[in-house]
Amino acid sequence: MMLFGILFIIASYLLGSLPHLALLARMSGLGTDGDLHLKLWQQRGRFLGLIGILGDIAKGAIVILAGRLLEMELVILAFGGLAVIIGQMWPIFSPLNGEKGNSTGIGVIATLTPRSFLFCIIPMVMGLLIKVFSYLAKSRQPLNEKLKFRSPPSLSLPVGMLTGFMVLPIISYLLGNPDIISWIYLAFFILIAIRRATSNDYYDSKENTLSVKIIINRILFDRSKI
Repeated sequence: MMLFGILFIIASYLLGSLPHLALLARMSGLGTDGDLHLKLWQQRGRFLGLIGILGDIAKGAIVILAGRLLEMELVILAFGGLAVIIGQMWPIFSPLNGEKGNSTGIGVIATLTPRSFLFCIIPMVMGLLIKVFSYLAKSRQPLNEKLKFRSPPSLSLPVGMLTGFMVLPIISYLLGNPDIISWIYLAFFILIAIRRATSNDYYDSKENTLSVKIIINRILFDRSKI
């Protein structure tokens, strides 16, 4: 049974590593650098952009649903959820340089603890709404152009996503979830912060060395300069 659980966790990591965004980008004639969710949305249309986002959410949901179908113990199920997020962040198929874990994490949380999800999603949705309305307020642009969410980059959505993951372990504890779930959710938050801090996708500083300000900007706003 222990071996089966270990294989499940490994399979979860490999599922998270699947480069569906890179495949969509290549099929659409795009490069595979930068934020592929945003590139697909802006350059190849909202349909492909939505497929990319839903694909990452599905990775997290599939792991939890499959684990329950296989009657995995809760601890194995929780570590499977952690593994799929790690796979999306540091995929073995894409030189350990993947996405930021947000969408796959949402898929895990929504299927593992739906009640906790309903609370942690609030700051995420608020960040998204602020982003959308700030772009819609640009009166001189046609609606189709506004919905491409071009520069200036949103600051509200990264903060909203980070806040949601930050409060998640507290919410999980207060709702009486098993301790392993709350600890895994704390690991979610820490890993997302580490992934942001070490990513150079938005490294737009001319400095060759990192600074405390750049690291803080990356963690809070998912970019080096604001």
